[in-house]
Amino acid sequence: MLNEAELINCSIASSLNQVGEKWSLLIVREAIMGTSRFDEFQQRLGVARNILNDRLTTLVELDVMTRTQSTENARIFNYHLTTKGLDLLPVLAAIMHWGDRWIHKKIGAPIVLRDRKTLKPIREMLLTAADGRSLKSADVVITAGQGATPQMKRRL
Repeated sequence: MLNEAELINCSIASSLNQVGEKWSLLIVREAIMGTSRFDEFQQRLGVARNILNDRLTTLVELDVMTRTQSTENARIFNYHLTTKGLDLLPVLAAIMHWGDRWIHKKIGAPIVLRDRKTLKPIREMLLTAADGRSLKSADVVITAGQGATPQMKRRL
């Protein structure tokens, strides 16, 4: 079992701590799909207003989204993904492809990501070696990185 220091010193744990909550990832999904206003997020997700407010506030504080006042109405705010937020698209795509394969395989994918230029479906996310080879789980070894704690270095 990992101790607290090892959990904190883990990119997966740190990332999940910031954006791993269900509503946060669904808000990012909606923003990628063009949703920008609080009421739109609330309607499309069916999330309680207090939870949505909390998640949007957190995503803005974490620089995943920006919040700007609407030019049409001073009481309305628009939310847009930052570069940090847009960098979550491959993460969402990987989760989506996993769900398509293991949960929705009988009925088919609810959403399909397509290349804007060709409109062809985007392939599943693959692990790729530096030389371009596709890797399977058995081809990957986990080693300590530059930021590893002494405990993690000993473990690995």
